[in-house]
Amino acid sequence: MRSAQSPGAPARAVLLAMACGVALSLSAAPVSAQSYATRPITIIVAFPAGGPTDIVTRLLAPVMGAELGQQVVVENVGGAAGTVGVARAARAAADGHTLLLHNISHATAPALYKSLSYDPIADFEPIGLLADVPQTVVSKSGLAPKNTADLVAYLKANAGKVNMANAGRGSGSWLCGLLLTSAIGAPLTQVAYRGTGPALNDLVGGQVDVMCDQITNTIGQIRGGKIQPYCVTTKSRSVALPDVPACAEAGLPGFEASVWHGLYAPKGTPPAALEQINKALKTALADKTVIQRLADLGTAPAPDADVSPAALRAHLAAQVGKWGKTLDEAKIVKE
Repeated sequence: MRSAQSPGAPARAVLLAMACGVALSLSAAPVSAQSYATRPITIIVAFPAGGPTDIVTRLLAPVMGAELGQQVVVENVGGAAGTVGVARAARAAADGHTLLLHNISHATAPALYKSLSYDPIADFEPIGLLADVPQTVVSKSGLAPKNTADLVAYLKANAGKVNMANAGRGSGSWLCGLLLTSAIGAPLTQVAYRGTGPALNDLVGGQVDVMCDQITNTIGQIRGGKIQPYCVTTKSRSVALPDVPACAEAGLPGFEASVWHGLYAPKGTPPAALEQINKALKTALADKTVIQRLADLGTAPAPDADVSPAALRAHLAAQVGKWGKTLDEAKIVKE
């Protein structure tokens, strides 16, 4: 007679199948959860270290790394106004372990170069907007003008003789310089650098005369008295630099030139990885220390609704169209 505690072969088969099913379901969850991230994550910044985009990236990286459970490493790949670094990011493995944090240059490149090795829209997965950073019009400390009106008069009187530094065609500093020359109706001799980090160093050293750069990069030198500020390229003054007027109130009406930043992954990156990266980005932008540090640098995180793939996708497409038209009307020839 078969024991009540010893199931027969059919029953044992059913129990074994159930046990295997439970084991598989339990083991499947950790594998899925651990499929990303499995090693350090690299965020490519398409400009040299020390520039404004680099500063913002290094501020976010540790908090994102803690959220993702892996170290986040910043790699600076400068050259050709950021296009070299962007091209490297586009070619990276689409597994979420290589990202790109880039600024407004991502939208201007198609209007400036005849043959890019990448498509800013088609070759990337948008993750979210980060911040919209004001710019400052500044000069070396020894330049004679001490306010915006005097600067405009000086630039007109010395048309073509004043050197203006920028981070290359399509960069925020270059666009700001383009708007400035248009506003004053006088040419400036543009001096292109691999990024505004080295450009700012030369401005402090007196090798170049004027510059337009993101407040996150210039605020320290302004506060230290190493460069002369004239105005901030926003409608109103910056809380971080209350003594520096907005360009509009200083005699340049309508002069606004902020620089937005976005985070991207190579096309084809798995949705699950993108979702985790987006969560880490939102966590970093909500971090109290990050918020305070950004405030100290004269900016603030993007609204939560903009820290999304859909928001960045729409913004990038709109900006590509806007700058394509603007630069075409300005008769900027593609290289």
